[in-house]
Amino acid sequence: MGFLRIRTTVDERPGRLASLAAALAEKGGNILGLSVHPDADGTVDEFVADIPASADSVREALEEAGGRRVQVVPASAHELTDEPTRALLLASRLRAMPWRLPELLAELLRADDARWLYGEQVSELPDPTQLVVPVAARRAVRLRRAGLPFTLTEAARAASFVRLAQPPAEHAGAERTVRLADGAELTIKPLTTIYREAVRDLHERCSPESRRFRYFTSMPVLPPRMFERLCDRGRGHSLVAGHDGQAVAMANLMFTPDPGIAEMAFLVEDRWQGRGLGKALARMLVVEARDLGYAEVRATMLSDNVRMRRLLISLGATLGYTEDPGVVEARLPVGALVSA
Repeated sequence: MGFLRIRTTVDERPGRLASLAAALAEKGGNILGLSVHPDADGTVDEFVADIPASADSVREALEEAGGRRVQVVPASAHELTDEPTRALLLASRLRAMPWRLPELLAELLRADDARWLYGEQVSELPDPTQLVVPVAARRAVRLRRAGLPFTLTEAARAASFVRLAQPPAEHAGAERTVRLADGAELTIKPLTTIYREAVRDLHERCSPESRRFRYFTSMPVLPPRMFERLCDRGRGHSLVAGHDGQAVAMANLMFTPDPGIAEMAFLVEDRWQGRGLGKALARMLVVEARDLGYAEVRATMLSDNVRMRRLLISLGATLGYTEDPGVVEARLPVGALVSA
């Protein structure tokens, strides 16, 4: 048959990738490329393989090995170029010719078609073979690709690529100021160990319910080991919001072992809840995730945390129940929010 590009959704269980690789080997396949895409309902493994078997027989073999929604399309030797190098070269061309954004986006994602959308047409499309990439408030690029639905990872790549064609944003620096709708101004800074006492006081001022929503238990004191972990930039990026010399909120973006996925959580002092501070911090964390290369941000919360559920839904997150009926998981694609 020759070169094939193969995608399959897999369950995150030990040995699953080995099973898929073994199934391809049984068909005489030689895996030449592998990438992992987090997506809306699981992890998508993508292979480029030189394989003599037919597309249908490869699909059947991978389904028997545990793959779900297996898609197989022809590929070419040209697609075996190093992906980071190819993306950097396309970025260089875009900086020189920003008016060719649709064409270069199509090349980046190997789309069949790309064109501008204007005005009221700029909206998300339910068809997974189409991807709308916002560029401005009423302008976007629509991509089409038959055979391989777009993943959340590709949406994040497209959103980052679009930024190269836009004027450079102001550098936020280490400290930012947020003005809420009621006129209150707060200072947002990265969380470091110098805020140990301020964070301890924040926890003491928060009600047991607020602490329960954050930690699933009404812990009166944040254990030193957990605080050190929240300050560790190798494990995540955390922010602290200050007003009048006090820490009034803390927001945490934590890295996970799941490729392309980060988790976020918040603790906002009771008297500052419902004023827009949580939403402002959530947007900052999503931008942080975008700049770190993540495709999706997730949040796990108690099902009775109504305020948090409403906040995340307003940002475009989808909610789903977990194995624990009292716990809900929100999933927020990074590309859609930060490009809008």
